[in-house]
Amino acid sequence: MRDRRDSAKGGAVLGDGAGMTRAEVLSLPVAIDVLTAGRAFGLGRNTTYELINAGEFPVKVHQYGKGNRRVLTSELWDALGVRPAG
Repeated sequence: MRDRRDSAKGGAVLGDGAGMTRAEVLSLPVAIDVLTAGRAFGLGRNTTYELINAGEFPVKVHQYGKGNRRVLTSELWDALGVRPAG
């Protein structure tokens, strides 16, 4: 079985049985919490935080105040290779 951290670094493939569907990813708000972003890559809580703490999360994590980390959805879309139609 492939290590999810390897797939996350290279960009996850939607529809691989883990994570979120394309429709779910495209319906996300402008900024999301890191656990939601991790789920889009098919990552669990522990792996998400391990990658963030190691500086290896597949998208930039923005820190707003103490403990409030967010990912911009547009950056998530770029990493996943998805964009809304139009």
